[in-house]
Amino acid sequence: MKRGLKNITLIIVFAFSYLYKAEAKIVLPNMFANNMVLQQQSKIAIWGNGLSSSIIRLYTSWDQKYYQCKSDKNGAWKIYIQTLKAGGPFHLTIRDTGQLNIENVMIGEVWFCSGQSNMEMPMRGFKNQPIINSNEILADADNFNLRLFETKKNASNTPLTNIEGQWNVSNSESASGFSAVAFMYGLMLQKKLNVPVGIIVSSVGGTRIQSWMDYQTLMSMPDSLNYLKDFNKIDTAKDKKKYATALYNAMIAPFVGYGIKGFLWYQGESNRHEPKLYQKLFPAMVQSWRKVWGQNNNLPFYYVQIAPYDSKDSTKSVKGLREAQMNALKEIPNSAMAVTMDIGEETHIHFSHKKEVSQRLLYCALANNYGYKGLAFSGPLYKSMEIKNNKISIAFDFADIGLTAFGNELVNFEISGQDKVFYPAKAKIEDDKTITVWSEQVQNPVAVRYAYKEYAKGDLYNTQGLPASSFRTDDW
Repeated sequence: MKRGLKNITLIIVFAFSYLYKAEAKIVLPNMFANNMVLQQQSKIAIWGNGLSSSIIRLYTSWDQKYYQCKSDKNGAWKIYIQTLKAGGPFHLTIRDTGQLNIENVMIGEVWFCSGQSNMEMPMRGFKNQPIINSNEILADADNFNLRLFETKKNASNTPLTNIEGQWNVSNSESASGFSAVAFMYGLMLQKKLNVPVGIIVSSVGGTRIQSWMDYQTLMSMPDSLNYLKDFNKIDTAKDKKKYATALYNAMIAPFVGYGIKGFLWYQGESNRHEPKLYQKLFPAMVQSWRKVWGQNNNLPFYYVQIAPYDSKDSTKSVKGLREAQMNALKEIPNSAMAVTMDIGEETHIHFSHKKEVSQRLLYCALANNYGYKGLAFSGPLYKSMEIKNNKISIAFDFADIGLTAFGNELVNFEISGQDKVFYPAKAKIEDDKTITVWSEQVQNPVAVRYAYKEYAKGDLYNTQGLPASSFRTDDW
């Protein structure tokens, strides 16, 4: 009798073991889910976890192909698949001893967007801080071919493998709480290209660039080592986002390898106290992100220059940070910068004209990645100066068909002699695409500045209507 009970018990144990094995589930990071967008015409990676040392099979409905690999002893696996031209919806099926289906998958263009609060600022606006025409734009947000993924805020002192978030089809509800800059960029890109577009946002307000950088990159830069001194306190800190590497580990690392077209970046306000260091850190961050994605300089990186804003804080320099971002263009290959000199607000760091930001980022992508010839993507950038008869002539890049103030007087130029005292200057746009600057108070000028203040409303544009960055010809 006892033997019979023992045999029955063994049978039950084996049966449950078999059922557990048969029903074992494939586990994927949350970005691989229903409604996702995969980058078109690319070899992309899908990865996850399953049974230890098991065969993982993946089926793609767009070309009826099967792929497979073997998981490692911990159950981790990665499969590379080939995507075709934009289209959908499709589905993926992934099997080991169980099966997982991913439905409503689109193939198109995917952009990864990150930064701090001006990237995070949602379409509905912040409290008492609006987005111009937000309700009108949200009323037209229903778009089956636009998919939105917002990453839940998190921080860690070690790189994570997953994030919280989900893909949503664009509509007024999903777009309302989504990044205004990223959403409007995606909406305009989708309508222009007429292909599915996926926008991933991973942003946190009030954060320095050091939080978005990996440990190895920061360790290689002596000027930033002090930011790592409290590195091990991240997981017990009250405000984890302020610590170096914390956001990279939790909100960038899990995405590394996901197929994307490029990056959009909007950050810098929290580094206003250290513009010279920022100019070193920013190119290093971009280089490291591209490297871990395995794309080097092939992934375009488009960013927003922070807007004029007067915080009345003498320890911080908006003008210096803008200068650092402009200078970084020379250090970051395959990059472009959207200038906001004309749309900032003196007393609000979260200015309301976000559609213009999205449009200017869109011009960068259309001109450089999508074959739109003849389309300007940058405003005038200071190139060189020449002193002529007590006047200074300023030349610009990105002013191929000239400059304009749209009929208004240029009021943001200043000029100085050797005494380093700057005076308001007259400025005239010349036919040879230069500007002549002078002042009766400066007989022997040596330097010019344009809108080089915490707050100034830019008034210089190229003929295509894109604003010039603030600049100075001196380094005083």
